[in-house]
Amino acid sequence: MSEGSKLWGGRFTGGNDPVMEKFNASIGFDKRMWEADIKGSQAYVRALGKVGLVSKDEMKEIYEGLGKVAVEWQNGTFEIQPSDEDIHTANERRLKELIGPAAGKLHTGRSRNDQCATDMRIWLREALRTLRGYLLDFIKVFLERAKRETDIIMPGYTHLQRAQPIRWSHWLLSHACALQRDAQRLDEMAVRVNELPLGSGALAGNPFNVDRQFLAKELGFGAVSLNSLDATSGRDFVVEFLFWASLTATHLSKWAEDLIIYSSKEFSFIALSDAYSTGSSLMPQKKNPDSLELIRGKTGRVFGHCSGFMMTLKGLPSTYNKDLQEDKEGMFDAYDTMTGVLLVATGVLSTLEVNKAAAKAALSPDMLATDIAYYLVRKGIPFREAHGMSGAAVHLAETKQCQLSDLTLKDLQTISPKFEADVSKLWNYENSVEQYTASGGTSGASVMHQIQTLDEWLAHMRNKSHSMTSRMEMEVTLN
Repeated sequence: MSEGSKLWGGRFTGGNDPVMEKFNASIGFDKRMWEADIKGSQAYVRALGKVGLVSKDEMKEIYEGLGKVAVEWQNGTFEIQPSDEDIHTANERRLKELIGPAAGKLHTGRSRNDQCATDMRIWLREALRTLRGYLLDFIKVFLERAKRETDIIMPGYTHLQRAQPIRWSHWLLSHACALQRDAQRLDEMAVRVNELPLGSGALAGNPFNVDRQFLAKELGFGAVSLNSLDATSGRDFVVEFLFWASLTATHLSKWAEDLIIYSSKEFSFIALSDAYSTGSSLMPQKKNPDSLELIRGKTGRVFGHCSGFMMTLKGLPSTYNKDLQEDKEGMFDAYDTMTGVLLVATGVLSTLEVNKAAAKAALSPDMLATDIAYYLVRKGIPFREAHGMSGAAVHLAETKQCQLSDLTLKDLQTISPKFEADVSKLWNYENSVEQYTASGGTSGASVMHQIQTLDEWLAHMRNKSHSMTSRMEMEVTLN
C-alpha cells in the first residue's frame, strides 16, 4: 500500500517496514470503538453542512454511508484490511468504497487527534454507565442481606485479632459504604469525561468555524473543551478511570480477603456456593474460593494499568505524541476486568451462606473486656482508671486460668468495690452490641438507620440513572 493512501501519507514517498506497520497499528484493539467513531463522524458531517463545507446532498450521502458501515459492524460483516491502521482509517476507507470521492470531505478540519479523543470519551461514557449499573446492583445485594441477617453476631477484628462483638450486617454495611463512595466518584468522573474535544483539530483548533456547541448537543456532551491544545492531548479522563477502577478493585479485594478468611475451616463463618468455588486436582476434600482469589488478584492487574499509563504521561511534551496510543488497551482491559469482577462479586455475595452458629461460637468473653471498662465508667470511674481495672480483670482471669465471665463478684471486687451484682449482665453478646447506639454503631437501631440511609441513597441513584437515560433518548429523538 502506498503511503499516499494513508490519512497522513501525502508527504511520504517510501513505504514503511512491515514490522513498523504492525508496530504502529492499533486496529486490533481500537476497533471496539467503531460505533463511537461512526457517531462522531455523523455529527461532524452535519456540522460541516451547517458551515457550507459539504452540500446537503453530500452530507446526506456521507451520513447514510456511515450508517451502512455501522450495519456491517453490527452484522459482523465488516472486513478489516491490512491497510487499516486504526478504526478511523478503517471506517473512512470503507466509506469511500461505498460512496466514492465525497468521503474525502468528511475529514475537513478534523484531525485524528481530536477524533480519537472524542471516540474514547464517547466509548468510556457508555462504559461508565454500564459499570455504574453493575456497582449499584452489587450494593443492593449488601443491603438486602444486611436487612435479612441483622440477628447474626460475630467477632469484629483489628490486626486480624478478635476485638469486639459486631453484627454481621454491620460488617456488610462497612463494605457497602466504601462502594457507595466509589459510585459517587464514578458520577463525578463521568461529568469530566463528558467534555467534547471534537473541533479542536490537530492542536490549534478548527479554522472553519465549526459549531462545537452543536456537536456537543448532537453527541450528548455536557460541555465543550476550553483549550484545543489540552483537548487533543489531555488523558486525565483515562487516568482518572484507571484510578477509579484501581480503588474500587482495592475495596473489592479487601472484601474478598475477609470472605476468604471467613470461608476457611478455621473460621467457617460462611460457605461459598459451588457455583463460585473450584476443587483441587489432587486433594478431593478441597473447596477453593477461586472467585474471591481472582478478584483479589485482578486488583494488581488493574492498578498496573493505572501506574503504567501515568508513567507514560509523565515525560511527554505538550499536545499529541504517539505515546498516547498506549491509552486504550489499559482502559479497555480495566473495563473488561471490572465488569467481570463486579458480576462475579455480585454472584458470590448473593449465593453464599452464613453459618450463624459458627460465628456465635467464635465469640468469647475476653472480647467483652472493653465492656468492663464501660461498666465502670457508668459507675463514675474515669475511663483511664476503668481501662486499667479492666486489664487487671483480664490478668486475674489468666492467672486463674478461667474465662472473664467465670470470675466471681468477689474476685472482681478485689479490683474495685464498684463491681456489683449487675456485672453479670455484661456476659451477653446481644447486650454488648446493643450499647453502641451512636450513629454508625453496631446496635440494631444504628444498623437499621444505616440500611435506611443507604436504601434512600440507592433509590436516588437509580432515579438519577433513569432520568439521564430518558433525557438522552429524548435528545436522540429530537436530533
